[in-house]
Amino acid sequence: MAASSKSSGSSKTSKSAAAAVRPSSEIRRVADLLKQVSDPTRLQVLMLLNEKERNVSELCGELGTQSQPAVSHHLALLRHGRLIEPRRAGKHNFYGLTEAGRELAKVVNTVVG
Repeated sequence: MAASSKSSGSSKTSKSAAAAVRPSSEIRRVADLLKQVSDPTRLQVLMLLNEKERNVSELCGELGTQSQPAVSHHLALLRHGRLIEPRRAGKHNFYGLTEAGRELAKVVNTVVG
């Protein structure tokens, strides 16, 4: 009987510890940003756009093996994550970083060195 009361006491402790460790909204926001660039190609696109605005054709040339539809897909995901934004110029959309994208690129530059 003593063993069962110990286990119920420790499960209460585990539940309260889990509740205390629940991530804040800021932590969840940062995790979502990091998920956006968890793919190496998207991270590379982010870093290329940190240098200057580019259109899809320029990005395809810089990335080498990526097709235009694949690059467009990566751009759409980054746009939905609010890391980049398009600017229309004639027939082309030029993509640049948002404030959140610039902040993330700065963090990546710090890590990469």
